[in-house]
Amino acid sequence: MPETIKEGEYAANLTLKDQNNEKYTLSDFKNQKILLSFHPLAWTSVCAKHMQLLENNYKQFKDLNTIPLGISVDPVPSKNAWGIELGIEYTRLLSDFWPHGEVAKAYGIFNEDYGISERANILIDENQKVSFVKVYPMSEIPDISEVLDKLG
Repeated sequence: MPETIKEGEYAANLTLKDQNNEKYTLSDFKNQKILLSFHPLAWTSVCAKHMQLLENNYKQFKDLNTIPLGISVDPVPSKNAWGIELGIEYTRLLSDFWPHGEVAKAYGIFNEDYGISERANILIDENQKVSFVKVYPMSEIPDISEVLDKLG
């Protein structure tokens, strides 16, 4: 696995489609902070709770000028059905399906053995620089207050 991106490095630009098949390009969001919240796979209980945390804290993210994005290697139709199942209305669920895991690889968090990303939170500041990186155990739900504290 390539080395995980470090704080202070410029974020790799990305263009991915969300659960509604709309394209999101990182460089389109200059002057805003972005949370790239990678989760291994949709339709798993830990990943569901992880994405619901983003959704439940969406207003706080918005108040902190931050766009939370959930990213996994699942295809767009799966992300769409899963988002509906979870009641996700505001959080964008991005598909890193093809080329498979390309964004996770660019950030150094793709797990080649399993073909999925690690569970990780990567904060990007208004200048497109990484300001926080944390990789979590696959079975652990990230502490969202830790991310909100970094933003506040």
